[in-house]
Amino acid sequence: MLIQTEKSNKVISLLSSWLESKVKKDSFDWLQSKIALISANAKETVLFTSYSAVCRYFPPEKLSLTASELELIPIPGWHPQNWCLDAAARSLLLLSFPAEDPDQYLATLDKIIGSANVREAIAFYQTLPLFPYPEKFKLRAAEGIRSNMTSVFNAVAHDNPYPAEYLDDLAWNQMVLKALFVGSSLHLIYGLEQRNNPQLAQMLIDYARERLAAHRSVSDELWDLVMPFQPETVRELKAYS
Repeated sequence: MLIQTEKSNKVISLLSSWLESKVKKDSFDWLQSKIALISANAKETVLFTSYSAVCRYFPPEKLSLTASELELIPIPGWHPQNWCLDAAARSLLLLSFPAEDPDQYLATLDKIIGSANVREAIAFYQTLPLFPYPEKFKLRAAEGIRSNMTSVFNAVAHDNPYPAEYLDDLAWNQMVLKALFVGSSLHLIYGLEQRNNPQLAQMLIDYARERLAAHRSVSDELWDLVMPFQPETVRELKAYS
């Protein structure tokens, strides 16, 4: 847990510094006061009410991080350049809840996501790689992938190292295939080449055949994933695309 704690502290410091420089002082002071209360008392009610109230203080505008700010990120694959101000604030609230008791921590976060609206869910799923006990959130990540809201799906799939590190091949393959179904870019999925596998390639071939039979286009990103496993099939099908 030491390495995780060190990384978490660095991330909390970065998120705080980014927000402080990009929002009004009153908004940042409000957030700091809530973080202090949550950290000291571990009261669920303060976390719940603060998490919902973020929208009154932080707009859904991009963090707009600079290249120098992005260079400070300590977690490979974590790219918050597309995060919004409200998501960063909510992430800090979640990370401020004391985690010494794993059962209490997980139960509290389960309640948060269980009643979350879309923007609250996005913040939760974007925070997945930052949580203590990250291996405990596999089922929650899978739920995010199954969401019928593309923005929630993308919060799990895009610029997020959690799926590549913790999802099994079945869940990973389903995530990649769904990205194609909902029109999300594959290149924003971290670990795509490293987690590529023959079963995924076959799933993508079956999907491509269905698309071509319906006279619909096939993403070039799909062919790139299949090529290492079935190059002849790719050349055959691309001839008809």
